[in-house]
Amino acid sequence: MLNRNLSNPLLSKHLVRLLVFLWVLPAVAAAIEPDAGSSDRIALWPGGLAPGDNALPQPPRIVERSTDPALPDRYIDHVSEPYLVAYRPANPNGSALLVIPGGGYQRVVLDKEGTALVPAFLEQGGVSLFVLRYRLPGEGRTDRKAALADAQRALRLIRHRAGDWGIDPQRIGVMGFSAGGHLAARLGTGFATPVYPAIDAIDTASARPDFQLLVYPVIDMQGPDSHAGSRERLLGAADSPALRRHYSMQHRIDAGTPPTFLLHAADDEVVPVGNSLLFYNGLQQAGIVSEMHLFPHGGHGFGTHGTTGLTAAVWPQLALAWIAAQTPEASR
Repeated sequence: MLNRNLSNPLLSKHLVRLLVFLWVLPAVAAAIEPDAGSSDRIALWPGGLAPGDNALPQPPRIVERSTDPALPDRYIDHVSEPYLVAYRPANPNGSALLVIPGGGYQRVVLDKEGTALVPAFLEQGGVSLFVLRYRLPGEGRTDRKAALADAQRALRLIRHRAGDWGIDPQRIGVMGFSAGGHLAARLGTGFATPVYPAIDAIDTASARPDFQLLVYPVIDMQGPDSHAGSRERLLGAADSPALRRHYSMQHRIDAGTPPTFLLHAADDEVVPVGNSLLFYNGLQQAGIVSEMHLFPHGGHGFGTHGTTGLTAAVWPQLALAWIAAQTPEASR
């Protein structure tokens, strides 16, 4: 009977559709933005707006760029009220990552450098993920420190509530991609820089990441390897040699910079590999525990889905092994 039913073209067509739906369902579910006020969507600031900030004239916008439902590729811009989207494992291992996606300081990529991390880091690795929707400098906002304020507040919030989420407060790292890697490096080198007034108990927690992972990061703002788009949006009309040096992260490394994992592809033509090399050299000179992986192929923005058939496909496993090796003693 079963074989006769499957030989029916109409039934077979419906079965194929059902199987396709079940296959893409996890990706579709992961790509749904949680409702405001839900347990998975965590506002950074009381009332939504950061201290002293004003709402942008445009409402937040989420744009889907993919035509493949199995591979969503959304981004968000016009963020006035920044927030975290939390992905918490059934069996947390105590480690957490503040994830800062890229987007050239023009947008915040949500899936290929956000939800796509869930299978490897959360489901297999047991790491709690908190993906940041941060304020962007190129949307009429002249405050270059807004994104750093959001990153500091996010790290403090995760640490303040670590006990609620099964997280060790001394095993909270940051992982940034592309321009989000620049922001992550700003956090890792500027966690103690006052960029907003303390407003509540959350701000008594340290904003220092215990470790940082920088994936094809923007680092340099002054040399031939700099990413012009990120620089222009971050520095704006006030661009100057002094600002370019200040926001070149290799010059901000000091003894307090956390242990660092760097990852880049040598054929990256958008953010050249020289960015990671500059930062790694600075880490070595400062005596900071660091590890760097350079792959021959991968280009830019490969995330976890753009490495099929490449040696770079192993990077999530390398990152998880490195995170596991970062003990509280090593990161302090």
